[in-house]
Amino acid sequence: MPPEPESAPAAFTRAGQDAVTFSRRVAGSALARTERHRSENRELLKEFGRRRLSGAAEPPPSALRGAARRFRAARGLPIPAVPSTPEAVPVPPPVPSPSARTGDEDEDFSQSRIMRREA
Repeated sequence: MPPEPESAPAAFTRAGQDAVTFSRRVAGSALARTERHRSENRELLKEFGRRRLSGAAEPPPSALRGAARRFRAARGLPIPAVPSTPEAVPVPPPVPSPSARTGDEDEDFSQSRIMRREA
């Protein structure tokens, strides 16, 4: 004897229960992932505080690099090669700060540029 088709109210109730079950499962996994990230962030913050107080000028800890590598891999982003020593990272030249403007507000701005080029 073939099973009887499900009535419309029963199908609606079952679909609602399935949706609630699915949403609870997704919310639970999201909360677990959030808590894991928070605990990792707490550990990284503690490590940063210890390094800062000790005055160590080292590259980021391997845990931070590992977290960055996992983040990029999970999103399909390229993982750049990290230099092993801080000397391998080029330091950009300092950006000259614009000189403070003094004088009347009606002054022609091009005058200061012309004087700098000639000097």
